[in-house]
Amino acid sequence: MLRSFSRTEAWLLLLAAVVGFGVLPALNTFVSPDSFFHVSTFSLSIWGKYLCYAVLALGVNLLWGYTGLLSLGQCLFFSLGGYCLGMYLMLMIGNLGQYKADIPDFMVFLEFPKRFPETGGLPPHWIPFRNFWFAAAAVIWVPALVALSFGYLAFRSRIKGVYFSILSQALTYAASLMFFRNDFTFGGNNGLTDFKFILGYDLNSPSTKRALFICAVALLLGVYMFCRWLTSTKFGLIQRAIRDSENRVLFSGYATAQFKLFVFVLAAVICALGGALFVPLVGIINPSEMAPDKSLEAVVWCAVGGRGALVGPVLGAIGVNSLKSYATHAFAEQWPYILGALFVFVTLFMPKGIVGLPEQWRTFRRGKKTKPEDAPTSTPSTAAKPAAE
Repeated sequence: MLRSFSRTEAWLLLLAAVVGFGVLPALNTFVSPDSFFHVSTFSLSIWGKYLCYAVLALGVNLLWGYTGLLSLGQCLFFSLGGYCLGMYLMLMIGNLGQYKADIPDFMVFLEFPKRFPETGGLPPHWIPFRNFWFAAAAVIWVPALVALSFGYLAFRSRIKGVYFSILSQALTYAASLMFFRNDFTFGGNNGLTDFKFILGYDLNSPSTKRALFICAVALLLGVYMFCRWLTSTKFGLIQRAIRDSENRVLFSGYATAQFKLFVFVLAAVICALGGALFVPLVGIINPSEMAPDKSLEAVVWCAVGGRGALVGPVLGAIGVNSLKSYATHAFAEQWPYILGALFVFVTLFMPKGIVGLPEQWRTFRRGKKTKPEDAPTSTPSTAAKPAAE
């Protein structure tokens, strides 16, 4: 894997690790809040959220940039991972809610004790999530199972291209409608929130927020290095071959449906890991996170950063979400138009995204320096010598 890293990329990874693991937590811990260089706990949580979105963007890029599958439903898997961990966090609240019950407040409000009297109001599928390790495992197997079921049916039917994109968008839209229902037992419109503890630690304490931020840095770097390794193997070559010409790969004797199914499930798990860490950092998960427009935003992140290059989606996710945080505060109503204009601009003038700008600039400079060959200048004909007499 080390051979697949360029020197520039290795230095960038080292710099990201130093800043993420050392500089930012140190500025939060040891620098006085009155100092200009102090990084607040709130800022750490915001940047941690951006890093979780970057993990989601890597999952989208693994499908779209390397395999040619434009999925518009990856935020479904992101949210499923968040809900799996959020269920554990909700059950850790205990009787600290407004109703002082052993079940979450929304279950008391919706009269779940009448629906599930044998368990005291707790739906049966919630009971295993009292165990942290079960919840952590569910972060992986629940999205993987959903992706395996959907992907098997889609790829077995040879659905691809725009039809696959539409079906994936329909899947996440149907799931969001289900999760919006109060009787679906997952908090309805409000979702899961008001978390207080994780593994016995106070979620609102600065030390826990720092630890979660460091976990987000570790997750992003780990997923990045895994994707770099995967795309540098023979499997990665087949991925790109499927993206460029699936028919040729089929004629070469490879079962492309199995390759695409594996990548689809793997990308779902990557997105779910980002969603699981997103929940304690942000403090809420609700159905709006799996709405189709969220998945469209993730596609924009990859396009802006540069799909087909692992650094691109990371830069796109962090950059676009930073712009969103500013724009939704200064130009709240205009943000959808800004995002649409950004996507159109990138599509027309930056087809390879941010990471492709140096190459575009070099091409522009070469084209500017190269001039058309001048037409050959005619030389005056030599005067005819007089004929010898």
